[in-house]
Amino acid sequence: MSGITIEAARLMDILPESDQIFAYEFIKKLVLAWDPDYTKVTDEEATIIEKAEKSGFLDADEIDWDSIGTE
Repeated sequence: MSGITIEAARLMDILPESDQIFAYEFIKKLVLAWDPDYTKVTDEEATIIEKAEKSGFLDADEIDWDSIGTE
């Protein structure tokens, strides 16, 4: 989590509950406007995905799921 995200959470925690709910709903609207179907990734997530893709693990399409456990 970035420093600005932590600071925003700390500031929201100071607010009365009704204002926390308002701030939460506002942030949720911002996120949905930016990425309505939750498919975008952050720079940090992109780095994690890239490392995973280069790690040598198998792609799910390469696994014969029907034959697992049928020995």
